[in-house]
Amino acid sequence: MKKFKYIFLVLLVAGISACRKLNIPPKNIIQDPQVFTSTGGIQAYMARIYSELPIEDFRYSPDMGLNFFWIIKPTPATTGEALSRDQGGSTGENFGGWHWDVWAGNYTTIHDCDYFIQTLPTYASTYTPAQVNAWLGEAYFVRAMTYFALVKRFGGVPIVNKVLNYTPGSDVADLKVPRSSEQAVWDQIGSDLDFAIANLPAVNSDYGDGTRANKFVAAAFKSRAMLYAGSIAKYNTATLFDAAKNQLCGIPSTAAAGYFQKAYDAAKLLDGQYSLYLSAWSPTDKAAQYQNFVNLFSDPASKENIFVRQYQYPNSVHGYDAYNVPRQLMGPNGYSSEVNPTLDFVEKFGGLPKNPDGTLKTLDASGHYILFNNTMDIFANVEPRLRASVILPGDVFKGQNIEIRRGIYTGPSAGGISPLLPAGSKSQYPSTNLVVSSNSGQTAYKLPDGTLMNPAGLSGVFTGDQTCAISGFSVRKWLNPNLATSQVLENNETQTWIEMRYAEVLLNKAEAAAELASLGQTGSINTSDAFTIVNQIRSRAGATLLAGAGDAKIDTVRAERRKELAFENKTYWDLKRWRIFDKEQNGTIYRVLMPFYSAQAGKYFFDQRTDERNNVYTYDTRWYYEQIPGGAISKSSNLIQNPGY
Repeated sequence: MKKFKYIFLVLLVAGISACRKLNIPPKNIIQDPQVFTSTGGIQAYMARIYSELPIEDFRYSPDMGLNFFWIIKPTPATTGEALSRDQGGSTGENFGGWHWDVWAGNYTTIHDCDYFIQTLPTYASTYTPAQVNAWLGEAYFVRAMTYFALVKRFGGVPIVNKVLNYTPGSDVADLKVPRSSEQAVWDQIGSDLDFAIANLPAVNSDYGDGTRANKFVAAAFKSRAMLYAGSIAKYNTATLFDAAKNQLCGIPSTAAAGYFQKAYDAAKLLDGQYSLYLSAWSPTDKAAQYQNFVNLFSDPASKENIFVRQYQYPNSVHGYDAYNVPRQLMGPNGYSSEVNPTLDFVEKFGGLPKNPDGTLKTLDASGHYILFNNTMDIFANVEPRLRASVILPGDVFKGQNIEIRRGIYTGPSAGGISPLLPAGSKSQYPSTNLVVSSNSGQTAYKLPDGTLMNPAGLSGVFTGDQTCAISGFSVRKWLNPNLATSQVLENNETQTWIEMRYAEVLLNKAEAAAELASLGQTGSINTSDAFTIVNQIRSRAGATLLAGAGDAKIDTVRAERRKELAFENKTYWDLKRWRIFDKEQNGTIYRVLMPFYSAQAGKYFFDQRTDERNNVYTYDTRWYYEQIPGGAISKSSNLIQNPGY
């Protein structure tokens, strides 16, 4: 009798332990008939493979891997979206040995899908054809998503679409599956998703909450995967061939248009099925636009949510707030401000006073600091989406003004305040005419009017304690505004992770359309889609609309993605597939915005400068293809390592 769940047949390339097939199954092992002859058994199987989906959510860090509890060294601190006290530069994912889990764990999931796909048909008479097809569609969907997690990291990987049986003493050569070409893996993903689209219902009656796939969920992920494949075909330059001339890394550029078309067509399938979240939105009220974007990430009834991962206390939890709330709202665990958005990121948004080069305008025509009554004054006209994504210095969160200051300037203000440092300086601020604080236990400074002010405010910037807003900003997206400070704990938080939302599908469609237009392939697309979609996204965001269709170029769509999907662990993969990580980061020190209070003027000013820690980001181009784990290589002579490792 076949055994379910615990007999994961060996795949030596994945390093999975072998199990022996026994004639008499152990009594504590669930048997196939117990699983496949009841809807409850199949639901349990489905729940398990869904739980194995390699989603980069609240429990993901490029340095720590998937399903790691902490969010130390978070993804945004790798992309330039933010700075982190725990990260000093660019990183790939090949650190700490966690890759073994990604490789072997994903092949375990693939095995589980293969086993289900092979076994369920033998019990098909128990169910209706619609039930069987839908369950098979889900298994194909999970398998496609798992291959996607592998190919976007490693390029071509072994394609294993049947259960590999091993008899002790037999030849293991058949288990040493070689890498397929990268293109073959992307095509496998497309094929699996096509099966899912064809066989899944429009609505999954088992779960209507976005945690299970339906045909439109599969189509949404196909739009993401095929867009990625098209980008690799168009922009990748690193190549690797095996002895049979299979291209293990890279896709021929001639395939780019075909993949972009598949991405466009898949996204189009969702037309009319989902919609952008507009529950609290108003076309004329910026406060409503702000609140609408905030609510998007907490409303379970949102028609924008396509696929989510739910958390539930106490069995499945995370600690996003515990690591990311501003310092003054820090919980009992003593962590805060892990994700600190950079000025480079903030400047991507509209509504800010800017210099001709696009940088924030903080100096007047005479070269003196512009003075403000409040720190929020400089952000008075910024698009609401930024406020909903980033806590700006002085903005309100949980009913508190978030105090972010670098220090108090005590020098003269008559005639204007000159820059504290020369433009481009990487030096520390001078000690004269400045009162700063090394940590939260600061001594209040007595202002000329007799009132007291903490030099760094309640949330920093502290010179010796980085549990503060080291960039001058804190992250806002995903934070729970209703969580009491006493409940801001590592093992206590349950916000739902939105892995796929309709805004991304629209942007996938827009990018695919722009890419096809750039290749002269406009016969099967609506050439105005990129323009229309970017303006849909911008309208909801409260941003300035594009003036004409000619403005909707590839770079415009990319810029919109980076603003709309910020802090959702999407930018990391976008920069990889566009192959621009190294171009953006080599030799880069990201910029910060330091708010100061002038004691003499009774006003605030801002100093923009590079990160005071002088952390230089330099992206290693090897990381576009990650290192295949050495343990897998050592077990199979058929596996070829990626270039440079």
